[in-house]
This record gives sequence, C-alpha cells and structure tokens, in this order.
Amino acid sequence: MTQTTIRLTVNGGIHDVAAAPETPLLYVLRNDLELNGPKYGCGLGECGTCTVLIDGLAARSCVIPIGGCVGRDIVTLEGLGTRDEPDPVQQAFIDEQAAQCGYCLNGMIMTTKALLAINPQPTEQEAMATLRYNLCRCCTHVEILRAVMRASGQLAEAGD
Repeated sequence: MTQTTIRLTVNGGIHDVAAAPETPLLYVLRNDLELNGPKYGCGLGECGTCTVLIDGLAARSCVIPIGGCVGRDIVTLEGLGTRDEPDPVQQAFIDEQAAQCGYCLNGMIMTTKALLAINPQPTEQEAMATLRYNLCRCCTHVEILRAVMRASGQLAEAGD
C-alpha cells in the first residue's frame, strides 16, 4: 500500500493524514487522530461498534476506505457533545443508564443520532428496526430503546 497525504474533515476540523487510500477509516480515527469513540469490533461492518456519521448518515468505519472520505463530513462520538454539554442523544443514554460494559454504545448512539436526524419521532418499532444490526452482548436493549425514545421526546420538546 502506497501512502499519500489525505485530507479529512473530522468533527469540524481538517486533518492531513499520511496513509494509503484503502486504509480503513476506523484505523485513522483511532490511531492517527486518537479518537476512541468508534471501537474495533468485528472488522467486517456487521456489529456497529465502529459507527460514525458521514454526511449525517450512519456508516461502519471499519470497512470504509479513507480515500472515499475526502470532501465528506465525518463526525465521531467525540464530535457530538462535551462532558459538560452532551448531545441530547448522549444525555438520554446517560439518563436511562443504557450501558453495562459500554462497548456497543458508540454504535448505538451514532445510529440513533442518524435516525433522529431523518425521523425525529420514530415509533419503538422503527427504532428497533434501525438498531437491529448494532450488537449488544450485555442485554441492555430495553434501556437502549428507552434512551432512543427519550432523546426523541427531548428533541420534540426542543422543537416546540
């Protein structure tokens, strides 16, 4: 793999990265940019722990080459909110205590953020259908679903 300088827009900042264009985005986010929200899970795009937003859509960063990310807006968990001012989705997950080990949370939160951007008031069935390919082995599915619905309600209240 031949390295080149690739310019990425991540969390609103411009980053020049020396890597081969076929390098998975996840590797660059974690190793070069030191963003640890997205996790390495399966490496096949099937578990969801590596989910980021690319141009507002949920995307599995472990299978997306950085060469295809040039000129696109990438947002990681770190780009949603801060410790003092979390994003409403992050706050809903905190309020509902929707974690045990927490490994799946990045994917759950980022997928929820993408869902609520296109469907601010999903039904429980729509939320479950959207999250069905995000794996959680700790069985916090009930709390995660409550967090999605809480975030939806908070966004609806903010829009009034």
